[in-house]
Amino acid sequence: MDVSAASGHNFTINLSILFAELPLLERPAAAAAAGFTAAELWWPFGAEHTPAEAELDALRKAFTDAGVQLTGLNFLDDLTKGAKGTLSVPAERERFRENIPVSIGLAESLGTKALNALVGNRVEGVAAAEQDALALENLVLAARAAHSIGAVVLIEALNKVDAPDYPLHTAAAACELVDRVNAASGLGNAKFLCDLYHLAVNGEDLPAVIEQYADKFGHVQIADFPGRNEPGTAGLDFEDLLARLTAAGYQGRIGLEYKPASGVSADSFDWLPRELRAAK
Repeated sequence: MDVSAASGHNFTINLSILFAELPLLERPAAAAAAGFTAAELWWPFGAEHTPAEAELDALRKAFTDAGVQLTGLNFLDDLTKGAKGTLSVPAERERFRENIPVSIGLAESLGTKALNALVGNRVEGVAAAEQDALALENLVLAARAAHSIGAVVLIEALNKVDAPDYPLHTAAAACELVDRVNAASGLGNAKFLCDLYHLAVNGEDLPAVIEQYADKFGHVQIADFPGRNEPGTAGLDFEDLLARLTAAGYQGRIGLEYKPASGVSADSFDWLPRELRAAK
């Protein structure tokens, strides 16, 4: 597979799914050994407690010692329990808001300029309109906080197989919410996180999504479909998709958010020449 069309992009490796066979604090060094200089994370501390300063410092040290920049971070979430964000969940209102300065502080200390805000699953017994209003309110708070450090807030569509209760299953729905947040905040720093794998699961026309919404992209993530493994293991044409991103003017990062087919992360990067792994 020739990915030379992506030579103008910076790749970032998601260390919540890649090198997950290692303890969290060892993953930045493993990413560096594989040639990467940028990485991203889902919220790494669980949702049950606010991380102590010592935990935050240990994570900072792991990244700085490895020479790897944390380029993306999720706001409060606990994906291990099937949660898909907390912003629209009334019971999580205060917990999310208490997390904002923690996430922003960690991001600022590591030069992270993108924070992903998953809106949360539908809650039985709570009106969708009530949840949507809370999500918008919280997204505006998140956008303001991110703006204070020169960062963007990302809004993502997830796939309806793994996240059937998540309200954003299409690029159109996510981009509509991006526009609503920007209108409400007046800041313009809400962007679409275009995860090509999730959209492929949902049967979206990926070239059409790129053509129609590229100007709203704040980040792109990739995994092959089906399987969610590395590019070249299934049916997506990444030579074409990466070329289309370049042609559409997208100059942001490409996040590797896939499961290694072999189960060994270090063996899953042959498709990406080493010279393209380091951020420019």
